[in-house]
Amino acid sequence: MQTIVEDFQKSGKLFKKMSEIAPKELGIRNRIKIFKAVDLNGYFWAIFAVSQKSRILLKDVAKFEEIYKKLVIYSDHNYKYKVIYIDAPLCSKAKKGFKELGWRVK
Repeated sequence: MQTIVEDFQKSGKLFKKMSEIAPKELGIRNRIKIFKAVDLNGYFWAIFAVSQKSRILLKDVAKFEEIYKKLVIYSDHNYKYKVIYIDAPLCSKAKKGFKELGWRVK
């Protein structure tokens, strides 16, 4: 979480509240970190952090979008921004798929 906060601070974005949601609470078994945050303007952010060895492909985009939908139902709130931090090789088609669905890829 510290690296995520530092990265947002470098870009000039500060959060007044940030909390982690366990994947088990959403009923998923993926090794992913999920955060929900509120910035100083009152906008809600859904932040995903993914660390894996294998390449993220286009089929994985649908998997992350499904996880996001479960997060919306769980928290009973629709988020203004969706950000995904990827610490793995990323397929160019997957990156394009994330952009089309409104994700910010970092």
